[in-house]
Amino acid sequence: MIRKRADFLAANRGKRFVTPSFVLLAHRRRPDHSIETDRIRYGITVTKKIGNAVARNRMKRRFRALLAQCLPDEGIAGVDHIMIGRKTVQEADFATMKADLEKGLKYLAKKLDQKC
Repeated sequence: MIRKRADFLAANRGKRFVTPSFVLLAHRRRPDHSIETDRIRYGITVTKKIGNAVARNRMKRRFRALLAQCLPDEGIAGVDHIMIGRKTVQEADFATMKADLEKGLKYLAKKLDQKC
């Protein structure tokens, strides 16, 4: 899991996929990075704009569950994945968010391969 601000800032320079409930960022790590090149890392950002602590923690729990289900199969090796929560009027159901995440991972994999 990504915890350092520098890693989040680096990921912000990467490719992005926007959905109504979250933004997914993907950034390929440099070859000289201290983390192994075949490792998949993720980070979660939920700001106070989302709501109170209960709402933010619920969103983070849902994001962690989504990433645990999708990253092992669809994640991109050597890439940092960041999920940023977005404020919505109505909370999306889990199946919709999972479908959006899978679609986003496929889209970003294609975009990152074009860059190389």
